[in-house]
Amino acid sequence: MKLTLLRHGNTEGNVRGLYYGASDIPILPESEEELKALAEKGGYPVVGKYYTSGMKRAEQSFAALYGDIPHEALPGMREIDLGEFEMRSYEELKNDPKFIEWCTGDNEKNVCPGGESGEQVTDRALAALKPIIEAGEDAVIITHGGVIGGVLARLFPNPNGRFAFTPGTGTGYTVEFDGTKPVRFCKTPAEPEENE
Repeated sequence: MKLTLLRHGNTEGNVRGLYYGASDIPILPESEEELKALAEKGGYPVVGKYYTSGMKRAEQSFAALYGDIPHEALPGMREIDLGEFEMRSYEELKNDPKFIEWCTGDNEKNVCPGGESGEQVTDRALAALKPIIEAGEDAVIITHGGVIGGVLARLFPNPNGRFAFTPGTGTGYTVEFDGTKPVRFCKTPAEPEENE
């Protein structure tokens, strides 16, 4: 079974360097066009089941990449709720004692004031993925960078944690399973060889 996790397109939050996750913001019009162009080049899997996190940016990205193919929403795959830090920049937050405390120590276990921790997000994402993996049918999910990074870091531990696996917009990973055991992963869409 192969499970593909793809990150949504670029948003105003990305461009402005904002901390955001639960805010249901759209992708930028130019990003939508970029995703459509990427889809035309190919490399995105065609599978039996399709899902999104249900958030606006994931839905718009799915439509740009896959058109009107039927799919389901998996709310467990939504991005982290950053609580009091939502839609704020580092410059706005850097002197906030709550932000400093959140940034200090274990960034997986520290809970955002009024929000979630990275660990909580990964736990709920893996719970949402469990029945899909157990069903054994190839699937594609359009989700979020932090979610993808957390899931891959849990399945394939790395000293850099989720940051080793956080993909660029419109890209992600395909994980191959032997039964319910993850055995390997690759970038999706595949990166072109240097001599191409």
